[in-house]
Amino acid sequence: MPQGQHRTRSRLGTRLVLGLLSVATCAGLAVGLSPGAFAVSTTQLQWDLAGMAYLPFSGIDGASGPATTAATKAFQSDACLTADGIDGPQTDAALSAKVKQVQGAAGTTQDGAFGAGTKSAVQAWQSAHGLTADGAAGPATMSAMGITRSSCAAPSAVKGMDVSSHQSNVDWAAAWANGGRFAIVKATEGIAYKSPNYAQQYNGSAGVGMVRGAYHFALPDRSTGTVQADYFVNNGGGWTADGKTLPPSLDIEYNPYPADGNSCYNLSQSAMVSWISAFSTQVRARTGRYPIIYTTTDWWTTCTGNSSAFSATNPLWVARYSSSAGTLPAGWSKYTIWQNASSGGLPGDQDLFNGNQAALVALANG
Repeated sequence: MPQGQHRTRSRLGTRLVLGLLSVATCAGLAVGLSPGAFAVSTTQLQWDLAGMAYLPFSGIDGASGPATTAATKAFQSDACLTADGIDGPQTDAALSAKVKQVQGAAGTTQDGAFGAGTKSAVQAWQSAHGLTADGAAGPATMSAMGITRSSCAAPSAVKGMDVSSHQSNVDWAAAWANGGRFAIVKATEGIAYKSPNYAQQYNGSAGVGMVRGAYHFALPDRSTGTVQADYFVNNGGGWTADGKTLPPSLDIEYNPYPADGNSCYNLSQSAMVSWISAFSTQVRARTGRYPIIYTTTDWWTTCTGNSSAFSATNPLWVARYSSSAGTLPAGWSKYTIWQNASSGGLPGDQDLFNGNQAALVALANG
């Protein structure tokens, strides 16, 4: 049997032995056991954690260490268990249940033990669904499989998505049926690009009842923030207090065009903060709303010096493909929207609004 396809003792076997142990103890028999006699092996624990992307597959070495403990804690946190890093009965049961869900979705034997066979099945499933075929059921794969990765997610969170021309014309009725309740649509980029799918996406999402908004992909090396704000507002980035239109959004992140400079568009940290400030100020002057800022904590720290200048006025839309939103940029105590996967049950990137539907409508109303 391939490595990782078995546990030290099966869960059923452990229960039976423990039952016999209880009988023996009641009968006054002395029974000696080693401390970890019925624990899942470290190797199997590592396979299970790696199979759900809490640990890299290269970390499977059969030896307990800081990386395995940290990965166990991360899983426990997602499973609403005490995050002590110890693979006790509750953790083992939760791991087995989650692995079985993945195995069921991947069409392989549901034995609750991730291993080489399950990894191959997950890779095949990922390939068939246009995902990176790494064999690990991380956030994007679990979302696409319809599996909830974290049972501790806020129950009031509202599911949504962001889309662009990459998604072409979207089936909005299907997106609504799959639980999507808001959408943020790319309208513009820089000073010369308008999304050809903007109208279908912006109007179509509203047509099925979603709250929707528009976003601008910033290219700070191409013009001033004020000029790009005007270009955005003039081409779909407006706002109306109708309860279904989100504030305009600024997508400010890694430079996708290496020929144009480094990740920060060759701007200094102070110059980047000034550019964002000019964009934000002009959008508010034109629409009455400060824009939502989309970014990652890493980019924000690198390119703005982790500025806290916008936390009091601009809602945060943070991107992090993991089991939590993680550390936020300076000043923000909470995110408004969390982009948590690049694909899943809805078109485009997967987003969660930090609140209930009433709070989402309130954000739209201003």
